[in-house]
Amino acid sequence: MVLESLRKIYREHQILLNEPMANHTSFKIGGPAKILVLPENSDQIVNTIRLCKSMDQPYLIMGNGSNILVEDKGIDALIIKISEQMSSVEFDGDTVIAESGVLLSKLSKMIQRASLKGFEFASGIPGTLGGAIFMNAGAYDGEIKDVIEWVEVITPEDEIIRIDSKALAFDYRTSVVRDKGYIVLRCAIKLEKGDPMIIQEIINELTYKRVSRQPLEYPSAGSTFKRPPGFYAGQLIEDAGLRGLRHGDAQVSEKHCGFVINVGKATCNEVMDLIRVIQKVVKDTFDVDLEREVRIFGKE
Repeated sequence: MVLESLRKIYREHQILLNEPMANHTSFKIGGPAKILVLPENSDQIVNTIRLCKSMDQPYLIMGNGSNILVEDKGIDALIIKISEQMSSVEFDGDTVIAESGVLLSKLSKMIQRASLKGFEFASGIPGTLGGAIFMNAGAYDGEIKDVIEWVEVITPEDEIIRIDSKALAFDYRTSVVRDKGYIVLRCAIKLEKGDPMIIQEIINELTYKRVSRQPLEYPSAGSTFKRPPGFYAGQLIEDAGLRGLRHGDAQVSEKHCGFVINVGKATCNEVMDLIRVIQKVVKDTFDVDLEREVRIFGKE
């Protein structure tokens, strides 16, 4: 019934059945999603959510899959993946109007070519704009909250509303979008005119820092833990003697201890077991609670 109704909303190539989620996450881990859809506009998203509600079909929203870990046995919920099908970008002076599915890396290049500065920090963040707004993504002293003018979202009541930056309640790795379960459609990014050569130099410098300090050669979900107040997660993990600790093919990166990486064919269970060991040892050693930054998708 659900599939039949979805075919009235989507074209066939936008509906993927029994789709391995390892193909849709940066961790390269995860069992099959029963149904995954690739919307091209807000109407398709709203209609899909209404359909799910009317049929008591659980659903989950995802972007590029760069901050999620999917259970090995897969996902019964319908997955709505907002990605390249919704990634248009328009420029209006020093304001950028962009859809939520655009990759930050792609958007950063477009902004640099438009001689706009202020978005350099996002050039190496491996997610979509929508995901970045959801969790107030940031790097190298910059955060999404610094550049957002307004965000257009779908509310849990299926209404499309616009929220100004002051009402977005951005904080460390969170926002009103996350707190209230909104779905980001598009946003306005306010920047300043700059020299494209200087902008590129800054991007190159940040890229060098990222490549030299982070284990980008391995699949991961980025920083595994949130930064605990007054500490750095990676430093605590290293000082606890956990550098390189391995469980199956899940490993604490030797390059940056704040990353749990997939060094082969790691399973979700292996990653979660390793995360629990890290949390326990750091708690026992330093009495600091490490809160997981990675979100878990899977069967209940």
